[in-house]
Amino acid sequence: MKKYNVFGIGNALVDLEFDVDETFLLNNEVQKGVMTLVDGERQQNLINSMVQELSKKQSGGSAANSMMAITQLGGKTFYSCKVANDEYGDSFLLDFKNAGIDTNLDAIVREEGRTGTCLVMITSDADRTMNTFLGITEILSTKEVSEGAIKDSEYIYMEGYPVTSETGFEALKLSKKIAEENGVKTSMTLSDPTIVKFFKPRFQELIGASVDLLFCNEEEAMEFTGKSNLEEAREALKKEARRFAITLGRNGAMIYDGDTFIDIEPYEVMALNTNGAGDMFAGAFLYGITNGMTYAGAGKLASLASSRICAQYGPRLEWHEVQELKNRLS
Repeated sequence: MKKYNVFGIGNALVDLEFDVDETFLLNNEVQKGVMTLVDGERQQNLINSMVQELSKKQSGGSAANSMMAITQLGGKTFYSCKVANDEYGDSFLLDFKNAGIDTNLDAIVREEGRTGTCLVMITSDADRTMNTFLGITEILSTKEVSEGAIKDSEYIYMEGYPVTSETGFEALKLSKKIAEENGVKTSMTLSDPTIVKFFKPRFQELIGASVDLLFCNEEEAMEFTGKSNLEEAREALKKEARRFAITLGRNGAMIYDGDTFIDIEPYEVMALNTNGAGDMFAGAFLYGITNGMTYAGAGKLASLASSRICAQYGPRLEWHEVQELKNRLS
């Protein structure tokens, strides 16, 4: 039996949440309700301008959130990432240690620099505005790839965001190569339709002949395949992935198990926020299929878990909420 259900690789960020008013956003020329990449100086100037105290700090990043979801559900994960030898890097590592997630960070001397941070500004209407500084995670490289952990995993899970950097792209390619050479199944998320649009050749090279499991939403599926509708896109995806899951927002999800398509019904919620729902879906689905569930059962779990994320603010459930979710399905 393998030690880990899933080996993940991707960005490592620390989320910093502040409650702000509309005037703050206006005075500082911050575009409300979207995620904007900024440099470190810009982000620090915004933080220095805050009148309010920091309301919440926790580890983040797309694949990081998925590994946390798997672990909360009862799985075992390993995460390869890059944080600096600074306060935020310490915070990220402590958060993962407390959750029981193994990382490459224990076996290395962390470099000097600044850990990536996501400044989350929450207004009274509960809208979330994010300004992200990638920091040292932007130079994730093959040095962060843990070959032993990959070999000892059932699946690897690759976040799509690192394809935007040369070193990150090489890290993903090496991870997939090691997995394929050692009989470890491969999975990946396309992450973002804009990134798929501008870095499609890299995704095509990385996916190559195929991956065992691909995650994407409807827009990403059409962008990657070059098709104008979901029906054509899902047929085209059969040539790229042995199996795949396409999330459809309020319409649930569509899963291809290698033979047939499975429609996953949505769970009705009052949607407040979709940030992190895709990360939760992927994490819960991977937990399911590595713990004896059918693809339909794993899809049901993933749909329920991601609906809970949509009904709250923040990309992660509390531990008691995860237990309630598992009890409901059992």
